[in-house]
Amino acid sequence: MGIDRSAAPESNAERIVAAALRLLAEGGREAVSTRAVSSAAGVQAPTIYRLFGDKQGLLDAVAAHGFATHLGTKARLEPSGDPVEDLRAGWTLNLEFGLANPALYTLMYAEPRPGGMPPAAVAALEILGDHIHRIAEAGRLRVDEARAAQLVHAVGGGVTLALIATPEDRRDLSVSRLAREAVIDAITTGAPAPAPPGPAVAALALRALLPQTGVLTPGEHGLLTELLDRIARAG
Repeated sequence: MGIDRSAAPESNAERIVAAALRLLAEGGREAVSTRAVSSAAGVQAPTIYRLFGDKQGLLDAVAAHGFATHLGTKARLEPSGDPVEDLRAGWTLNLEFGLANPALYTLMYAEPRPGGMPPAAVAALEILGDHIHRIAEAGRLRVDEARAAQLVHAVGGGVTLALIATPEDRRDLSVSRLAREAVIDAITTGAPAPAPPGPAVAALALRALLPQTGVLTPGEHGLLTELLDRIARAG
């Protein structure tokens, strides 16, 4: 394949990421060498370094593309009106995406980074945090938002990676369902009832709604946040 030296950087970047994605799907992470990607994309190796810095930068771009694709699929899910049911749907979608794209999912979520996470995983956790916030606004969260998001992220990703590593004829998908329900039971209350919620649940709900009010000074907002956090932790 001839090298297109006249192509714009954006075009080269797109072709390089697309080539890396193909190699990743066909042969796993080890197949994504700089030489293989440059050959498949029809560019010289220095182009990859100029656009992505190094091989890790390229892999991060591939993972980011995978996350964008995954997020686009999630965006097509219509909210049900029940944020806990929406969490179930998101969990299932995450599992299906991982099993359909095992090498890409592993790259997105299983790359070891001492002291941090891959950029795609960080972005996924931020999106999940927004969803957990909606559960808190509904008065159905029994632990603080950060802890709930971390738990869903860790267990959901871990179960999916474990199933990816299991031979297809031995996979028990009920493991994912059981893990999902255990996590949901740990972080949420039951459906809202006519009786008032306990103080911890009420504090978490009010904490989630605080950004919607503008009547407090910064100092008052900080103090109320601290008090609500204390009530929530006391449970």
